[in-house]
Amino acid sequence: MTAARYLHAGLFVLLAFLWGFSFVAIKTGLDALPPVFFAALRFDVAVPLLLGFVAWRYDVWVPQSRADYAGVAVGAVALIAGNNGFLFVGQQAITPAAASVMYGLNPILAPAFAFVLLDQRLDAVSLLGIAVGLVGVVIIVQPSPETLTAGSTVGQLSVLAAAASVALGSVLLRRVDATLDSIPLTAWAMALGAALLHVVSVGVGESTAGAVVTADIVAAVLVLGVLSTALAYPIYFVLVRNIGPVRTNLVAYAVPVFAAITSWVLFGTGVTPATALGFLVVVTGVAVLERQVVREELGRAYRRLSHAA
Repeated sequence: MTAARYLHAGLFVLLAFLWGFSFVAIKTGLDALPPVFFAALRFDVAVPLLLGFVAWRYDVWVPQSRADYAGVAVGAVALIAGNNGFLFVGQQAITPAAASVMYGLNPILAPAFAFVLLDQRLDAVSLLGIAVGLVGVVIIVQPSPETLTAGSTVGQLSVLAAAASVALGSVLLRRVDATLDSIPLTAWAMALGAALLHVVSVGVGESTAGAVVTADIVAAVLVLGVLSTALAYPIYFVLVRNIGPVRTNLVAYAVPVFAAITSWVLFGTGVTPATALGFLVVVTGVAVLERQVVREELGRAYRRLSHAA
């Protein structure tokens, strides 16, 4: 049991690093590649690896029912195309650390969508947690008539739209209730989502004609496709299966730490005081919303320290 706990903790930290570093890789690749095309390229690399894995690992790895196909469609549109399209567009104007903070609003938005679409009632304290999280976003964005048209604010709102797309997609997947296992479903959603991103890229007139492919750009694509996607997503689902989705999704609050560190090391950029304060307010909102999980984790940590003493 202790060995498994250490393994899960190690996987949690590794996942936070892989997803935190992905924000830096995105920023690097955007120096040469158009955003929507780059988002599609991420999955062009990851999909063959993941489909090969699920074909080897799973007896049933292709959609079997209407619900499975609906799940693939929801994942492709919301979790892959909408999520990555908005995220890559938004990161053109803001730092990796700031993007990771805005993206971390997903655990606040998901219960709000579940309240509307799944009729999952929230008590007054949970609604307060959502409200506090949204206040944190306001602190980060600092909206005003002057700033709403600024590049950085538009970038922040684009990343916020990516987080909303993920939250909406996760709730719709629960409503669809597909029977196909999560990793095969995700692999097929990535394949369809990549195709959708390529269509959008062509539709908005993106071109790679003038792109200068350097070693840094190739490294950014490989880091995103292999490490932050093909490797990170299976780790995520292993954690969901073993420690539960709520505890696993707390990785959203470790990701900005790794994004800030790698961004500072590679680019010399960090977070502004407003971003740091907003992040703390958002985390407070999530702690209120997920107070039962926080209480259980604190109790578990206290008992562990008591036994060690």
